[in-house]
Amino acid sequence: MSGTHRCWAEIDFSALRENLAWLRHAAGRQQRIITVVKADAYGHGLKQIAALLMQSGTDVFGVANLNEARAIRSVGKGWPILMLGACLPDEVDTAVKDQVMPTISTLEEAERFSLSAGKLRRVVDVHLKVDTGMGRLGAKPEEAVRLAQAIVQLPNLNLRGIYSHYASAEDDARYSKRQRELFLRVVKELQAAGIMPDFIHLRNSAGVLFEADEVSNTIRPGLLVYGVVPVGKRRMPGDLQSKLRPALTWKCRVSFVKTVEAGQKLSYGGTFTTTKRMKVATITAGYGDGYLRSGSNRSKVLIGGKLCPVMGRVTMDQMLVDVSRVKNVTAGDEVVLLGRQGKKEIAAGQLAEWLGTIPWEVLTSITYRVGRVYRGGHAA
Repeated sequence: MSGTHRCWAEIDFSALRENLAWLRHAAGRQQRIITVVKADAYGHGLKQIAALLMQSGTDVFGVANLNEARAIRSVGKGWPILMLGACLPDEVDTAVKDQVMPTISTLEEAERFSLSAGKLRRVVDVHLKVDTGMGRLGAKPEEAVRLAQAIVQLPNLNLRGIYSHYASAEDDARYSKRQRELFLRVVKELQAAGIMPDFIHLRNSAGVLFEADEVSNTIRPGLLVYGVVPVGKRRMPGDLQSKLRPALTWKCRVSFVKTVEAGQKLSYGGTFTTTKRMKVATITAGYGDGYLRSGSNRSKVLIGGKLCPVMGRVTMDQMLVDVSRVKNVTAGDEVVLLGRQGKKEIAAGQLAEWLGTIPWEVLTSITYRVGRVYRGGHAA
């Protein structure tokens, strides 16, 4: 790595393309894909990933807010965008103007969009959400059909999709089965009533891995697109590690190396005390870069192809690591916080375990000051 970066993330476009191809194959060619790119495309860089997806295979973009939708529009016009969160009342006109498909959970929301669309002389595509057990958004299953019937009667609205969301597909097979059955019942009742939305979707990343679905025609992957598997209690099908490649590698540098004697306290609060003579490296990453403070005295990094424990508290811009087993460490050497170095790898799931969190938070916590460097050809 050359240039001025002290802490950076390398994103491999080739890995992303391969992951998308695998998802197409795994889901079946007849399935459409809503690719979730919220939270800066899970820390990978929204505009760059959007450009790649426009060339390499998504049907719809899934976002959390209107700012993310605008970022996609700045890359390419005309792509369908689904806002997965609820639109606030004062966002409705903007969503209509920007041609963003809203998630609808209530008749009040639907009426609000119908009124705005009429005022702006537009027709708005909407997706109805059914709450089958997540509890955040969505109509109750027993009310969803009546709501759908009301939506199709409202002027200037087009019921383009219906969906729900698994709460724990990677962990709880029984609960996921209940959610799937509730959703499928709603879809069949809709179809019996003559309502046939274009997009029917339930399966998120874990759903793609663990849940069959004979009614849906669309998948909604997030984490899998980026080559990270949502690990849980359920047994993973097949050898996914050979089929998916993490697209992001997070790196920093060694800035200083010294030898300390036994009995030396390290970092804020002196939470680590050396028990013997040790070689200690200061590295250029900290919680200001998104490396969570909960990794203090728990996590490891890769230097010289060896796992090196973090010693003492993670600070805003720096960490201390034990490099006693690494030969010839010097300032400027590359450090891998997440990813592969030589024969060793720190996977997102492993780093999440050390940090006491989940892979989603590991990726989305990487802050703006961490430069993104793109490899494997252009997005377009």
